[in-house]
Amino acid sequence: MKHLSAIISFVVVLLLVFISFETLMPSGGSLASTPDTEFSTERALVPLKEISKKPHFHGTEEHTRVRSFLVSELQKLGLEVEVQEGFVLSGARRGLIKPKNIVARLKGNGRGKSLVLLSHYDSALVPSLGASDAGSGVVTILESLRAYKASGKTPTNDVVILFSDGEEIGLDGASLFVNEHRWAKNVGLVLNFEARGSGGPSNMIVETNGGNTNLIKAFAAAKVEFPVASSLMYSVYKMLPNDTDSTVFKEDGDIESFFFAFIDDHYDYHTVNDNVENLDIETLQHQGTYLLPLLHYFADADLNALKTLEDSVYVNMPFIKFIHYPFSWILPMVVIAGVLFFILLFYGISKHKLNLASIGRGFLPFLFSLVLCGIIGFFGWKLIEWLYPQYAEVQHGFKYNGHWYIAFFVSLSLAIIFIVYHIFSKRTTVVNLLVAPLFFWIILNLAIFMFIKGAGFFIIPIFFGLLSWFILLKWSTPSYIGMALLGAPAVFIFAPLIQFFPIGLGSDHIVISCVVTVLLFGLLLPVLGFYKMKNILAYLFFGVAFVFFIISHFKSEFSETRQKPNSLVYYQDIDNGDAFWLTYDTILDNWTKSYLGEKPKPAANYVEASAGSKYNSGYTYAGVAPKIDIPPFKIRLEKDTITNGLRDVTFTYLPQRDVHQIMLYADKDIAFEKLSFNGVSPKTTDVLGQHFFNRPHNNLLRYYVADKDSLEVRYVLPEKAPQVTFKALEYSLNLMDNKILNVKAREKTMMPKPFINTDAVIVSKSFKVTEMNNKKVDSVQ
Repeated sequence: MKHLSAIISFVVVLLLVFISFETLMPSGGSLASTPDTEFSTERALVPLKEISKKPHFHGTEEHTRVRSFLVSELQKLGLEVEVQEGFVLSGARRGLIKPKNIVARLKGNGRGKSLVLLSHYDSALVPSLGASDAGSGVVTILESLRAYKASGKTPTNDVVILFSDGEEIGLDGASLFVNEHRWAKNVGLVLNFEARGSGGPSNMIVETNGGNTNLIKAFAAAKVEFPVASSLMYSVYKMLPNDTDSTVFKEDGDIESFFFAFIDDHYDYHTVNDNVENLDIETLQHQGTYLLPLLHYFADADLNALKTLEDSVYVNMPFIKFIHYPFSWILPMVVIAGVLFFILLFYGISKHKLNLASIGRGFLPFLFSLVLCGIIGFFGWKLIEWLYPQYAEVQHGFKYNGHWYIAFFVSLSLAIIFIVYHIFSKRTTVVNLLVAPLFFWIILNLAIFMFIKGAGFFIIPIFFGLLSWFILLKWSTPSYIGMALLGAPAVFIFAPLIQFFPIGLGSDHIVISCVVTVLLFGLLLPVLGFYKMKNILAYLFFGVAFVFFIISHFKSEFSETRQKPNSLVYYQDIDNGDAFWLTYDTILDNWTKSYLGEKPKPAANYVEASAGSKYNSGYTYAGVAPKIDIPPFKIRLEKDTITNGLRDVTFTYLPQRDVHQIMLYADKDIAFEKLSFNGVSPKTTDVLGQHFFNRPHNNLLRYYVADKDSLEVRYVLPEKAPQVTFKALEYSLNLMDNKILNVKAREKTMMPKPFINTDAVIVSKSFKVTEMNNKKVDSVQ
């Protein structure tokens, strides 16, 4: 009977793990036949297919088409719609852009604060179709609005719809709205829908300058069906190299936000694979299950009552859905757990169920497993990166076969834990073995209180662990199945985290999964510790790990579904009369070698390191390219005057071809008195100004061109200062369409590398602005 009970309890543990994942999100999408008052995934896919036909990054014709389409869709819903545009000059990036936001409003019948539904409609600057990022957010809003209006309700609060522009470039559309739109002053809350992948559950994260308690209470009151949220997630989110439009609302407008983002299948993010076919239907449905109930709730809620200084811990849980309580409870809960721990410790010693020698021996397998699994997780991934150097070409932190590697490392960790406990637990009872993990968990929760209160919900499973310990102290032969059920809160909370960390932070963080596996095992000792054949389970998990590694190996090479990201740009230096092929790749393939040659030289031999990307990569290799006729830009002098010892110069930069970006450089030691770009000036007294007037590098401005605009530059210098020599790099992201260069199409196993300006035609030229009789003239020297 014990063997049967052990088998059943093991199945129960596996079932709990399954439930912890299965209940995170809907099991499928909803049909077009879904009632009009409900969210339909199938209906939402109709506009999504229209939005994601082609790449539509800022300034392209397709960007204009998508904007017109979305304006039309909002007008069909009976909303008043406008397009807000204006130049935005950002600080740290020294970027200039003219976003074109789509703004609409569903008028409420009250006078309270307004609710903003937010997503961005521009795609990434590489050839991304933008289906998930953030077409999914746009159509979630469209479909939810349609369903809300079908209910016949009139909201109490104004509902503002903002499809922002320029999010991929630097959150500039959100900045334009928050700082300049007349409706922004009355915004009380933002619901922002985003993506950093193409699948998985959507995570709710709070953006606020104050406390989150009132926001969390309101979120709970809205009764979302599949909440995936924890106060730890925001802490993890801040570790990522990302901000969202919600960040702008928080920092510039002191406006609270909820934002909802899915992050699985990160390898599709910002690539040609961000298409409708790769977007998980369940994920889109999950976004809808958030927005529609929240729209119904916040359309009538008092949005003035959301601000507070108090913070809350919160976490989702199967069946219970959502748990939340104030930060002020964390320390008392830890203290209570600590007191209970020592009461049970002394009780066990007094009943001769515990002894110090056995407790000491119980620390050995726990600490040994923790250290060994941590070492294997850390150095194991280093070894994998060495064995498979092609992974370095995938700039996404999470690799194509990342899920299989999670399964491999977790299975390997379980095998190690079982064999360690098999060896060390022969002379120690389970009730003594349990002391070490419980003690460690209480110390960990004390550290959480001091350093990362967002993880304060980690204390919840500890109380169930203490209850299991009490039962073991009271009865020597507990029910294995009962012990497994008491471990449910630990499984529900920590099993999803084992997968979440490598997905959210990158495959190189697999070490966290290994460590959390050990910690979770410790809480499950009241059931797993009684298994007599731990060595058999160890061999089983070694075998399972081997299978997962073999699967990972066979999925390690690039294929039509796991394309190799590669890059190629054409660079022409007009000053020197040279032309080069350049790449960001470290491992060249047949396609790049056909242009760079079999033995290309380092790019630094030919061009300055003026490339850069989100992940600080630069050009790696270069090869000589044919020089073709590309019309150079022109410079028109508008003004050159001297007043009170200061020379005031204005010139207009006129592109002579369809370009998408202009990089402008000037010596970093030039002491500009004033600067402005297309009429927008940084202020010398704030951080924004510092980025322009105290530059660590020569780069002065990156201008994202739209509508074939020109660039007007004004600068003021001391009269006797030497004339400024500027250097301009013009980028047109249309290398594959250039008929003269006639670059051949990539193989199906390749795709353009994300996060960089690849597939570009770049022209570099230096110039000085000269005055010629105070007339508007073309002058380049």
